Amino acid sequence: MILECLVAAMFFEARDQTPDAQMAVAEVILNRVEHRDFPNDVCGVVYEDRQFSFTHDGMSDDPETYTRHDDAEALEEIRVIAQDLLTDSGKGLGITSTHYHATYVTPFWVDVYDLDGRIGDHLFYTCDGNKRNC
Repeated sequence: MILECLVAAMFFEARDQTPDAQMAVAEVILNRVEHRDFPNDVCGVVYEDRQFSFTHDGMSDDPETYTRHDDAEALEEIRVIAQDLLTDSGKGLGITSTHYHATYVTPFWVDVYDLDGRIGDHLFYTCDGNKRNC
């Protein structure tokens, strides 16, 4: 079940992105699992109320229902990345981010977090607890 939750989040949030961008999305989820302010398991983080847009858009959350060739190819690649991250955490990018958003939106919380950088179409952020209460 853990793998399926991570794969679903990666697929719906970054299936059209590079493998590094997909991995970065997954690492945000895994960073949240380790953070005291979030649920302590992958599925809890992914399906926490209104944290990831795909979970409340009214469409299926099952990547298997998306059958275009590009989607099937992306799903296969995402499964490999997710499995690697879950079995060998040293294979990741090593980012510390706990938040991200697509470049075409501006969430209300962007001023509270420190911008870590951009990977693909996403901007990644980390809370610096020493500077701010986040």
